[in-house]
Amino acid sequence: MITRPAKTIMTCAITGSVTDPNSTPYLPITPDEIADSGLEAAEAGAAILHIHVRDLQTRRTSMSTDLYIKVVERIKKSNPDVLINLTTGPGALFFPGKQVLQIGDRQSLLLPAKARVAHIEEIKPDICSLDFNTMHHAGYSIRLNFQPVIIEMLERIKSAGTKPELECFDSGDVRLAQDFQQKGLIEERPLWQFAMGIKYGWDHTSTALTHARAMLPHDALWSAFGISKEEMPMVANTWLLGGHVRVGLEDNIYLSKGVLAKSNAELVTKGRRIVEDLGGALANYAEAREILGLPAK
Repeated sequence: MITRPAKTIMTCAITGSVTDPNSTPYLPITPDEIADSGLEAAEAGAAILHIHVRDLQTRRTSMSTDLYIKVVERIKKSNPDVLINLTTGPGALFFPGKQVLQIGDRQSLLLPAKARVAHIEEIKPDICSLDFNTMHHAGYSIRLNFQPVIIEMLERIKSAGTKPELECFDSGDVRLAQDFQQKGLIEERPLWQFAMGIKYGWDHTSTALTHARAMLPHDALWSAFGISKEEMPMVANTWLLGGHVRVGLEDNIYLSKGVLAKSNAELVTKGRRIVEDLGGALANYAEAREILGLPAK
């Protein structure tokens, strides 16, 4: 029997690290743009803002703590109640060398745990994403999340008082996280996040999502999101299975076929309409905190 939460938490993933800024003029890049886009998304109904930052010159992903501080301070100045979820994903990308495989080429970005969570320890956000995947990724790159690195990240995240969002790209990720949970490294009722439809990971189908959900306890706290054209169908599938939802320009740049979304708020509004049309309701900030087991503000 499917049990759906009384209120559904919507996360908005503002800019991401993979979305190509050349594909859309609406992708926020600067700290002000990212913060303002997040504030608009929160106004539209998102209780959580999932945040990456971008290098101002290359417009590609950055791990600059200073950039994260600027974004979070601007958001909190205007909206102190919205929940902040910062990424720790960058720092696990490896491109095998063409001549010597074990020596990665210059595109690789493999960082130790301390570097990947430096901004978490400084800012102490409500939530941060934590990847468990080691898998082939876009092109010929490999995502490498080495177990000792994940363990140290978990320890540092816990010390910061931040709740980890366990981001799982395939079934092996769930098993690995469950092993850590049995060892006492992860809390009893964590927040799970299924990244659906990423090539070489979970498929984007309702069958795949049903299988993913079945790997968790019946009372699990979980969410899922889909990529590109599967973003909104995955909102519906996730809600129907009792999960929380996510949208945003990190995952999809289109509002409908061939029509670019002009803001994250547009995607949140569409996702909200799907949830409400199915009979659900979005959680506000205080309700989201209670559902996640976070301290009230």
